[in-house]
Amino acid sequence: MMPQLPEDIIDRLNQMESRIKALSTAVNTRPAVNEFRPPTQDGSVTINRPLFRIFDGYNHEIFADDIMTGGLARPWLQLMPPLPTDTAKWPSTTSGAFTTIARCANPIWQPKMRIAVSTAASAGATGQVRVLVDTVQFGPTVTAGTTFDHLGLLPGDMKTRFGQTMNIEVQALATGGTVYAQTVLIHGAQT
Repeated sequence: MMPQLPEDIIDRLNQMESRIKALSTAVNTRPAVNEFRPPTQDGSVTINRPLFRIFDGYNHEIFADDIMTGGLARPWLQLMPPLPTDTAKWPSTTSGAFTTIARCANPIWQPKMRIAVSTAASAGATGQVRVLVDTVQFGPTVTAGTTFDHLGLLPGDMKTRFGQTMNIEVQALATGGTVYAQTVLIHGAQT
């Protein structure tokens, strides 16, 4: 004859079984993290490979392959153009107030950004350089002649700004001559 178990152990085992079933159901009904599409057509050519796309929790497409030629379709990765090495050809100012000397627009794909700016000053000049993202100062203000190198969160709400365009400005001010600044590195980064 089997010994009788206390009633609370049986109840606890039944509750545990219910929780395991609920967990199993939740795992199996969770939304997909990626999406595979069946072969598609572009109007004239049948593409016999699936499109691979990954979405974040807010349904933003964060990754997609290029089914026409291979490689990466999204995100679009920024590439820096070749830059002059002669500081006299860099963006510059002689203004005693912060003045925008370089500007660009980039898509927001990642919550952080790293930007590095080489700076210089003419003989006898002093000055400062700073970076603005959508008119908000991004990182420190540096003394001309040093390198601005900052990695930080972009201003604003990433969830609502994803895929939108941000405006980046390099500003400088000079005393007694000219201050130069040249962006030498810029890329997005994860939190």
